Amino acid sequence: MTTGATVWLTGLPSAGKTTIAHELAGRLREEGHRVEVLDGDEIREFLSAGLGFSREDRHTNVQRIGFVAELLARNGVLALVPVIAPYQDSREAVRKRHQANGTPYLEIHVATPVEVCSERDVKGLYAKQAAGELTGLTGVDDPYEAPESPDLRIESQNQTVQESAASVYALLSERGLA
Repeated sequence: MTTGATVWLTGLPSAGKTTIAHELAGRLREEGHRVEVLDGDEIREFLSAGLGFSREDRHTNVQRIGFVAELLARNGVLALVPVIAPYQDSREAVRKRHQANGTPYLEIHVATPVEVCSERDVKGLYAKQAAGELTGLTGVDDPYEAPESPDLRIESQNQTVQESAASVYALLSERGLA
């Protein structure tokens, strides 16, 4: 059985988390790895429907995703998780769940500055927030607690998607997980 792991990509909205995860997933699948991308928007629709964006609801959402990721990872799947997870204590609880079960967990900080994210504005969230149509946007008028010591920090504005995915792949290889 192959070794699974959770690779959590945290960062602001439009930082490039999901794009990097899908690029990495393609490479890993080509090599025969079992891979799942647990996209935050899909999880909210299917697993966390009904949750809002309060601190408590965000924590619950992250814990649910962390549970599913750990379950997949301990069964030999590389679970790529491009989810904001704005609070350090929520991410740490997920890490501890993995440690308790002996499941590898890597935290990747996609450290794209808010100015770059607002230019990318993939979902139009920054524009809505600027127009007063949206409140609680992570990193703008709601907190984002950046990881202090992630396993890897990516500045996606300074490299291509392929280079970003390659740096995560290199970390997985270095840890014996790819």
